[in-house]
Amino acid sequence: MSATLPAAVRDDVGPLELLVVQPTPFCNLDCSYCYLPNRGDKRRMSISTLDSAFRWVEESGLVREPFTLLWHAGEPLIVPVEWYEAAAELLQKRSADWQVTQSFQTNATLIDAQWCRYFRRHEIDVGVSVDGPAFLHDRHRRTRQGRGTLQRVLRGIHTLHEHEIPFKVITVLTADSLDYPDELFDFYRAHGVQCVGFNPEEVEGPNTVSSLQEESTVARFRRFLARFLELALAADPPMQVREFEQSATALLYARRSGPPRRTQENRPFGIVNVDCEGNFSTYSPELLGLESSRYGSFALGKVATSSLADVLASSRFARMEADIAEGVRMCRESCRYFPFCGGGPPGNKHFENGTFVSTETLFCRLHMKACLDVTADWLEHHPPACAGNEPERAAK
Repeated sequence: MSATLPAAVRDDVGPLELLVVQPTPFCNLDCSYCYLPNRGDKRRMSISTLDSAFRWVEESGLVREPFTLLWHAGEPLIVPVEWYEAAAELLQKRSADWQVTQSFQTNATLIDAQWCRYFRRHEIDVGVSVDGPAFLHDRHRRTRQGRGTLQRVLRGIHTLHEHEIPFKVITVLTADSLDYPDELFDFYRAHGVQCVGFNPEEVEGPNTVSSLQEESTVARFRRFLARFLELALAADPPMQVREFEQSATALLYARRSGPPRRTQENRPFGIVNVDCEGNFSTYSPELLGLESSRYGSFALGKVATSSLADVLASSRFARMEADIAEGVRMCRESCRYFPFCGGGPPGNKHFENGTFVSTETLFCRLHMKACLDVTADWLEHHPPACAGNEPERAAK
């Protein structure tokens, strides 16, 4: 690897907040809305490649504050526990000065007692992907043979409860889901879910159409979220809703924190994404593994051979960064939500608008604007102590 340029010399680069590592692209499910292009590919990351990834991060100068290591995409539990034990040893050697939290986003179908012991031993944050009752979940989250998966997911959730492993839930909202806030709330309560986040079905990668691309969706989404918050925040104890926590924090912090800095997804190397072969990218994780006519591959190099200095000096990165920065500028000048948002994710802009040099997306209308509006309405009638901590990127 060539000599590195400490990222600290450029205040527009980093710091690292999220390191997304993809141990395998393979997933044991075949969800209808999945954005992963190679989820049938059974390759696995070697431990030597992972060691190179940790070394790249160590030498980059990007680690200047605590960050999260997210094991993600396709299904991370496909790779055996023994591999992650070896990964934990590497991390311990490399990260003496790091404050790093490990997190897994899983479909929960493979969780057993061995995995729970691993989660507890290494204090892992666990996120479970489940879309609610069977009539919603099994419509989209199926096996490769077309069978529903909810009962397998619930077995995994039950095992987490048995071992007293806390977890968060992410639910993908399709057009079908928006009519059922009460049913979703009852489902979560019945299965001991205390913290939930909602990802609207997005246009990303191979998923070129979303069921939410209708004129009526924004109003339906607002009604759904308002009703769900009514139920969640009145529960005893209240259910944590990621969108409410993030929106409330953004609204309250914006009053005293000055101009927003660019977000994890549109700030260079706020996120670093590494695939199973050691290819790495920055910005939205969903871009890794894909190409465009303007930039070629969104992968910017390999962790074993390409330093941060190499990337920052490349014309390809310069084009990407200039276009993303211009898109953020356009958001700043045209959108009244910008002080609470910091500019939309470039991945959504690319997939929906065909260019980073653009503004509003479906993701913006739902996950940002509608959530902020509903939260603002709620805050008008409740004290500001409801807000949580600084918002963070949650896995899709």
